[in-house]
Amino acid sequence: MKPLVLLDTPALYYRAFYSVPDSIVNADGHPVNAVRGVLDTVAQMVRRFDTDRVIATMDADWRPAFRTAIMPEYKAARVKDEEAGTEIPPELAVQLPIMNRVLTAAGIPIAEVAGTEADDVIATMAAQSRTPVVIVSPDRDLLALLDSSAEVSVLRPRKGGEWEAVAQTDLPTAYGVPDGARYRELAALRGDPSDGLPGAPGIGEKTAATLLENFGSLESIVKAAKAGVKTGGLSPKRAATIIEVEESLYKTLEVMRCLTDVDHGIDLDTVPNSFDRDAVEAAAEGQNIRRSVDNLTSALDSVSGTADSAPAHSAAPGRTAAASPPPKSAESTESKARSGNAGSWPQSRLVGFDLETTGVEPATARIVTAAFVDSADQVRTWLADPGIEIPESARAVHGITTEFAQANGATATQVISELCAEFAALREEGAVIVGHNVVYDLSVMAAEVARHRPDIDFPSIIPTIIDTFVVDKHIDPYRKGKRTLIETAKTYRVELLDAHDAAADALAALDISRALAEKSTEISAMSNDEIMAAQADWKHSQSAGLQAWLRKKGNAEAVVDGSWPIC
Repeated sequence: MKPLVLLDTPALYYRAFYSVPDSIVNADGHPVNAVRGVLDTVAQMVRRFDTDRVIATMDADWRPAFRTAIMPEYKAARVKDEEAGTEIPPELAVQLPIMNRVLTAAGIPIAEVAGTEADDVIATMAAQSRTPVVIVSPDRDLLALLDSSAEVSVLRPRKGGEWEAVAQTDLPTAYGVPDGARYRELAALRGDPSDGLPGAPGIGEKTAATLLENFGSLESIVKAAKAGVKTGGLSPKRAATIIEVEESLYKTLEVMRCLTDVDHGIDLDTVPNSFDRDAVEAAAEGQNIRRSVDNLTSALDSVSGTADSAPAHSAAPGRTAAASPPPKSAESTESKARSGNAGSWPQSRLVGFDLETTGVEPATARIVTAAFVDSADQVRTWLADPGIEIPESARAVHGITTEFAQANGATATQVISELCAEFAALREEGAVIVGHNVVYDLSVMAAEVARHRPDIDFPSIIPTIIDTFVVDKHIDPYRKGKRTLIETAKTYRVELLDAHDAAADALAALDISRALAEKSTEISAMSNDEIMAAQADWKHSQSAGLQAWLRKKGNAEAVVDGSWPIC
């Protein structure tokens, strides 16, 4: 039977809530960052362990009475509302029902038991499971469940989207203790201020590990301290401290002990539950979590043997455009070149363009998703396997994990080739590409073309470009505040529900460009060639101004690149 994956769901949704941008909101204007983060983590676990046997454990009571009876200060500092006794911010609380509906519809049981924490449910299930168990949690306290009598491991998130798997055999090297029971004693000595557990003042993790290695157990350490032993790391000062806080240490040890007999009501052998696709769709409706839902659905399909080539709503590789990009040194067709367009640029076909990538440096960033957008109903999207790990910082912005890109994305070479074909076709047509701070996107494209299709002369296939960042700054140079896409969209009253989604960002830039054209009759009257030349001048002037300001403020070596549309 496949392994059983137990999610420490509260720890995971708090982590997502504080790490994924809260600018991601649903149709009601509520953040859905925690929902996205949890669903993406579940999908990642399903793929990693090739199992759909996943259970989402919950805190029915995050400060259980049996623990606060032992130590009243347990988690007391986290209470945000004394009357309600809760620690959950309202912006997070509204997301939990959404998350639960999706998980339940996807066949993932929700497990919570009155008067207990998720840790107690996890400990009980780990003890009962007849198959290997993987506990997914950033909480180190769950390492106390590792011992040689059960095949249990803990998977902890690390920076850069990586995960650290810890088994009982890893504890000696990682923490200097032989098993979970000794780890719990180490944690009691070390303490945890966030949980209100004081530990032994002046005794950190390494000292605690040394004491346990030399004396074998907390009980033996206490006995040695009382006997006046001065070896094995037990100095007179440390001995006096341990004697002084003995009662508190034993209380901490008891508070940290997980229950293993809670009645969770789930038959572990029947997990997962049935997958109700209609219910998943209903739960996702209007919540702006489509990409994460598709990610989860695709993952579950892949392990159940019902996977399609790509999820129905995912950013699948786009169609190859009819036109082919010219090879290097070749001339592209100029029958409808920029100078051949009659009238002003707003009269041309306007197409929004945006990329989501692996980083912020154009020379090293790799494309993850791309979109060309004519309207909300006319969207062409691409999902690429960038060929490198997607850092956690990038995943937190656009929500695409390395595993999802590898499982569902086209090769980088294929995507770059198809994007270049689109650029070439749009240039030939005389269309206008619109993007916000598009110098970044085009610079990434240029680097990717050089990396994967060096035979293509990318600058020669770039159509007329409208950079809403540059044009907005020219029209309204003294407006205070940031000029990110999100803030610029607010300025021009443009709806941007799914920020950092390539298609949503491209559509927003398209709408902003029309608002800019309405705001300035002078700019809207320019031809394609005129607006291209003007933006190059504006960008150069804006960069020179920023550079002068930075140097005036003390950064004498500041250099701001004024190149446009490619740096």
